[in-house]
Amino acid sequence: MKITIRVKPGAKKDFLERMSDGTFVVKVRAKAEDGKANEAVRELIADEFKISKSRIKILSPRSRIKIVEIE
Repeated sequence: MKITIRVKPGAKKDFLERMSDGTFVVKVRAKAEDGKANEAVRELIADEFKISKSRIKILSPRSRIKIVEIE
């Protein structure tokens, strides 16, 4: 399964919200440096879908709008 997410790094708290069009907005406290924000995104998605982080792959890691593949 692939989902589209919009990431907002540097937020006050970690938060995942599903939008009406089926995409997700993910706010993370981590900064967008050294992959820290991407790792926080993986953790939030894993918690939301109740799966292991290892099953989540970010296909467009350097963009704020990302395609995420969940195995």
